[in-house]
Amino acid sequence: MLEALWDKAVRVLGGRPGTAGDLSARYAEPHRGYHNTDHVLAVVRDVVDLAAHRTEQERAVLTLAALAHDVVYDGAPGDDERSSAKWVGERLHEAGVDAREVVALVLATIDHTASDELTALLLDADLAVLGAAPEDYERYRLAVRAEYAHVSEEAWRVGRSAVLRGLVERDPLYATARARDRWESRAKLNLAAELAALSGRP
Repeated sequence: MLEALWDKAVRVLGGRPGTAGDLSARYAEPHRGYHNTDHVLAVVRDVVDLAAHRTEQERAVLTLAALAHDVVYDGAPGDDERSSAKWVGERLHEAGVDAREVVALVLATIDHTASDELTALLLDADLAVLGAAPEDYERYRLAVRAEYAHVSEEAWRVGRSAVLRGLVERDPLYATARARDRWESRAKLNLAAELAALSGRP
């Protein structure tokens, strides 16, 4: 499935298919609780939907960036994204596709700030899970915690709370109007509920 999405996007950009390398194998790695095949497929689906008004070529660029954005995931923020950007650059060079825009989009997931709409669309799609129904958000929360099973509960509460507060303080959380309409209200409720649980508040 991932290779089919890759090949379709590469063809749109005039490149050679069959260059996805170990894409599927990486997302199937056993240590991935959340950043797995299901996640990357959801990001591709959501970014293509959010970008319905953009050109076919732009949607292809977004698809490739979505496919690659977590291809390296070792729980090392910053290093993972830079390694993912390097991976996609090499694969697209092999495909004969200019990789610069895709690489820049993947690197933007380091600090999740956007200076243009294309980047904003990818970042909003990556955060779509925050606006999921409560039961789906709970599955996401448990999956992320599983990826950090090696971290003590106390350290997890401190670190996770800091991440959640950073998200809550973003106003708006989502950069594009369509994402805000779809997910903003529910996301703020989900984040507040998890923060309260981490702090022991009812």
